[in-house]
Amino acid sequence: MNRLFNHRKTPLWLRLVFFMVLSFILIFLDYRHYFPSLRRVGNDLVAPLQYLVDKPIAWVDTLKNDFATQAMLRTENARLATQQLLLEAKLQQFAALESENRQLNQLLASSSHLKKQHLQVARLLSVNADPLLNEVILDKGQADDVCVGQPVIDADGVLGQVVSVDKWTSRVLLLTDFRSAIPVQDVRSEVRGILVGHGRLAKLILKDIPGTLDIRVNDLLVTSGLGGHYPAGYPVGLVSSVNSNVAAPFALIEVDPSAQLNRNRPVLLIQTQAVQTAPSSTGSKKSPPISSGKKK
Repeated sequence: MNRLFNHRKTPLWLRLVFFMVLSFILIFLDYRHYFPSLRRVGNDLVAPLQYLVDKPIAWVDTLKNDFATQAMLRTENARLATQQLLLEAKLQQFAALESENRQLNQLLASSSHLKKQHLQVARLLSVNADPLLNEVILDKGQADDVCVGQPVIDADGVLGQVVSVDKWTSRVLLLTDFRSAIPVQDVRSEVRGILVGHGRLAKLILKDIPGTLDIRVNDLLVTSGLGGHYPAGYPVGLVSSVNSNVAAPFALIEVDPSAQLNRNRPVLLIQTQAVQTAPSSTGSKKSPPISSGKKK
């Protein structure tokens, strides 16, 4: 073969023609299956080379798929985590709205005997930081026809009374403040008295009650309606302790407020007849008399 196709003697075109003819002959013989054993031998010889060439390509494809899958999983996990946070935030908002709706329903139920035009829903904006002053600020003021002297209640009972009014806000003195006093009546025994603040959110004092009067622990005290500042019948507190000392002219009676004084929740401003006839405040910071039964 080398002698036949010596590149110095055989022209290039003749060699090309020879190999083309040989290729066609081999293709024809393979198509007619004249030498299948030779084909199998050739495939067996070429197979390791094919595997050797294909293996790196397969590894590269596997690595690409693994990286793509990991990136896709990370992206999907981030998306699902964000979606979970959003759903949890919405769920918390729904829970807050449900709680607020329940509180508003309780407010309306507790004031069902009052005329609707005499009620106004308000929200707490802030609490006085001074520990000696039990006051809160509401988001209703002179622009909303809020007047000094208006009682403020929540879903559980009496909260306090408006003591000053600005253009957009009003200041409420809580029942537990030292300056506060409210006429009350024992629901069970019908004993009347004046409930005064003790300077702590959790305690009130029933003032000047002789030890001989029928006041017991867990008795419910409600507004008596005397003085016209508070409507009658609203819960004020439960008697928590009664200390009758024979040497003292009056018993020491402590009362737990019914209203949730330390919680931020909707409240109701009540427009009573006494407040309607009283002159409205123009934002003065001087506190008026708190009630007809104010301490001296």
